[in-house]
Amino acid sequence: MKKIKYVNLKPEEIPDKWYNIIPDLPDPLPEPKDPEEGESRIKNLPKMMVEECLKQEFSKERWIEIPEELRFYYMQAGRPRPLFRAYALEKYLDTPAKLYYKSEFYSPTGSHKVNTALAQCYYAKKEGYRRVVTETGAGQWGSALSYAAKLMDLECTIYWVRAVYNWKKGRRTLMKMFGAEVFPSPSPNTQYGKKLYDQNPEHPGSLAIAISEGLEDAYNHSDAVYLLGSVLNHVLLHQTIIGLETKKQFEYFGDYPDIIISCLGGGSNFGGFALPFYHDVLKEGKKIKFIAAQSEVSPNLLGEYKYDFADHAEMTPMLKMYTLGHKKEMEPIRADGLRYHGAAPILSYLRHKGLLDVKTYPKDEKYVFDKAKIFVQTEGFIPAPESAYSIACAIDEALKCKESGEKKVIAFNISGHGFLDLEGYKEILGI
Repeated sequence: MKKIKYVNLKPEEIPDKWYNIIPDLPDPLPEPKDPEEGESRIKNLPKMMVEECLKQEFSKERWIEIPEELRFYYMQAGRPRPLFRAYALEKYLDTPAKLYYKSEFYSPTGSHKVNTALAQCYYAKKEGYRRVVTETGAGQWGSALSYAAKLMDLECTIYWVRAVYNWKKGRRTLMKMFGAEVFPSPSPNTQYGKKLYDQNPEHPGSLAIAISEGLEDAYNHSDAVYLLGSVLNHVLLHQTIIGLETKKQFEYFGDYPDIIISCLGGGSNFGGFALPFYHDVLKEGKKIKFIAAQSEVSPNLLGEYKYDFADHAEMTPMLKMYTLGHKKEMEPIRADGLRYHGAAPILSYLRHKGLLDVKTYPKDEKYVFDKAKIFVQTEGFIPAPESAYSIACAIDEALKCKESGEKKVIAFNISGHGFLDLEGYKEILGI
């Protein structure tokens, strides 16, 4: 057989270290800071977050060891995960480009979020916490954390953006199957949530509001700890296992990407996929074009590069990032994991340095879902709505190659599957 459809690694080839890009950046990454008024948010972090994760957040070490026990949990969760060559999609598009996609949908809960959920729960358990608390938007992170918490014998509380909680009944059932308690946000459970809930019991919610509820819950209970699914440095660090595997798999293919693409909400899947390749650009002089696919509902990388809060209630420190404003009201979309006001500080820095391009897509989502349908009918896998943006962008770049005749290598990350999102596809595509 001359054609190789996919490459996977052996279990013993699972990376034993995460890659931390911070020491490789040309300039120091702007650190979090407190607002001019009020109590110190930075001093409050140890009361709400895992100590080891905070150490990793500010680490200047390029490589951070993955504990052997955690690598076994990664193996249980289906790592390593294959890198596929999209031959059928290439043929359909009649493009000279070569298309490759990473299969993060091969996980117990269907997304890349498991990579950091396992790590954070592992450290939370070692530090003696009884319960973990978080928010979720599209539901992928809530599903992943409920799974990881149960494996580590931890209780799990999830505040879920109400607009998505109301229609993703299957994913809500999945979280509860793992034993999590799940509340639509804003909720009457927290002081901040109750204020918004009392004003409007049908408030659609947002990630920024749900983050505030999770932080408040953890802050008020000493046996609970808040875990975040995106944005922060340690989250992107844990996700670099995606890109590290992918680099090794490209070696087996005998190929290397010219273009790296993924969708971007807060930045966890984009960062995990792309950051190990940024190392090659920053330290080895490689030439790669990086593109983040976003919704025009929340194009945070087109916002202002400034200090802003990561949550609605202003409980977090202020982060230097591209932001639309932490009070920004954004219309709900089916790819709700992309609906967040700010981009990860690391990715914002790379954007500011001219190392990250952005492509936005219409809020009605028909364009991206049509492209996802092409992918389904050629490659056979059903992507999450967020990953449909990655696919649309990759197809757009491949069609540019068709026009120019360039034989570029395009790599994109499919961060999750869409089996629990089919109602969204049905609604938008009318099928």
